[in-house]
Amino acid sequence: MREEKNTKKPKVSILVPCYNVEKYLGECLNSIIAQTLDDIEIICINDGSTDSTLDIIKDYAKRDKRIVIIDKENEGYGKSMNRGLDAATGEYVGIVESDDWVEPDAFETLYNAAKKNKADMVKADFVFFDNDTREETPCWAIGIADDLKEKVFCPTEQNPEIIWTGHPSIWTCLYSNKMLQEKNIRFVPTPGAAFQDMGFKPKTFMAAKRFYYLPKVVLHYRKHANNSDKNNSKVFAVSDAHDDTDKWLAENMPDLEKYTNIANQCRFSNYVWNLRRLSGEPKREFRKRFTSEYRNYYANGTLNKNYFDNKQWLKLLCVIHPHNPIYPITRAFITIISPIYKSRIRGGYKAHYLFNKIVIRKIKL
Repeated sequence: MREEKNTKKPKVSILVPCYNVEKYLGECLNSIIAQTLDDIEIICINDGSTDSTLDIIKDYAKRDKRIVIIDKENEGYGKSMNRGLDAATGEYVGIVESDDWVEPDAFETLYNAAKKNKADMVKADFVFFDNDTREETPCWAIGIADDLKEKVFCPTEQNPEIIWTGHPSIWTCLYSNKMLQEKNIRFVPTPGAAFQDMGFKPKTFMAAKRFYYLPKVVLHYRKHANNSDKNNSKVFAVSDAHDDTDKWLAENMPDLEKYTNIANQCRFSNYVWNLRRLSGEPKREFRKRFTSEYRNYYANGTLNKNYFDNKQWLKLLCVIHPHNPIYPITRAFITIISPIYKSRIRGGYKAHYLFNKIVIRKIKL
C-alpha cells in the first residue's frame, strides 16, 4: 500500500524506515514534522511491523500531508530503504532512523549548505544518546583534514581516509537524488537490519565529486538493547555489505583499480570492528573468512600499504599470517611503549619515527 499526499517536487525527501518502533516513533516523527525547512516529503516505510507502528504512521499522516506511507511485508532494512529511494522525489535525500530524532533546523542547515556549495553530498555530526542513562556523548570523529572542513572537495582525490574511518552515520548526510540515481546507489537487500550502512557509506563517498563537511550536530542517535550491532548471530553481514560494494564498484566506477584499494581498506577496518564485536564460535568462523579473503587480496595486488598506518598494517599481517609470532609480538611491543611512543627524544626525533625506521620498514609480506 502506498498513499501519496503531495505532487509537488520537494527540496528534501526524508526516508524513515520503520519496524516495531512504537516506543520511539512519535518522538522521531515529531522532530521531523517540526523542521524549519517546510518543503519536505517524509517517506515512512513500514517493514511489516507487528506492533502499533503502522497505526502511528497513519495517525500522523492524517495530520500532515507531507507524509507518504509505504506499507509492505517484512523484508529487511535494505529492501525497505531501496523502496524509499525509489519513491523519493526530492532534490536531495536524507535519512532518519525511526528510533532517533533530529534537531529542528537539521534539514534546513544541510539543504542550505548543499545548495550554496552545489554539493553532491553534505555530512554533519551527531551525538550518542544512551537510552538507559539518558546521557549524551559526542560522535566518533570522521577523519577529515582540518584544511578541508567546511570546504568543497572530492573525497577520493583529496581525503580518501574518510571513506573508511569513523561511524558510517549515513543519517547525518544529505545526498543529491540525481547522484544516487545516476550512480545506482542502493542498499544491499539482505534480510534483517544488519550493517547495510557499511555498504551504503563508501558508495556515496566514492560517488560524490563535491563533498562538504559541516561540523554541526544535527541528530541524536539512540543506543538501546535492540540496536542491530549488538546481534552476535549476524556473523557475515558485514562481508555481504562489502561484497555488494565491490559489485557496485565494478559496474559504476571506471577507475576500478584505484577504488578497489580504497574499498579493501574500508573492508579491513570494518572486519576488525566486527571481529571485536563477535565471540565464541561466530568469532572463530569470521576470523577464518577474514584470513582467507585478505590473503587473496594481497595475492591479486589489491592491497595498498599507503592506505594503512603502521599499526593497521601490522594487524593485517597478524590476520594473514596468524601463526607467525613476529607480528603480534611487534604489535604488543608498540602497545607497551605507547606512553612514550609519540614522545620526543634527544635530537628532536620521536620514538615512533626511529622505531618505524629500524623495525617496521624491515617487516614485509
